[in-house]
Amino acid sequence: MWEDHGDRFVDRLYTPAEREHCLNCKTPIERLSGRFAAKEAILKVLGTGLRGGLRWVEMEILPDALGAPVVTLHGAAEQLARSRGIERVLISISHTRQHATASAIGVGEMRNGK
Repeated sequence: MWEDHGDRFVDRLYTPAEREHCLNCKTPIERLSGRFAAKEAILKVLGTGLRGGLRWVEMEILPDALGAPVVTLHGAAEQLARSRGIERVLISISHTRQHATASAIGVGEMRNGK
């Protein structure tokens, strides 16, 4: 997709911080692909897919000090997560030169015994 659509594609899907992180490494395509898979997994946790005003850049995945991916939700994605009792999204990303995969888990406190 990046090769076909260039910066327009990258700008639409990734925050400035994600772009800086991914594009300034030795394997930018693998990093971008992993984050794309992670954002797809987050949409599944939210239960909506990409509708209802959600935008790709409202889900940001950046490494912590040890390199583990950390999800930060913004805007409509953050509001939707909170409305569903999701306080945090845990993510795991794996990629090779040809494939990327990710898993996401929404974490929240139990309410009223549920």
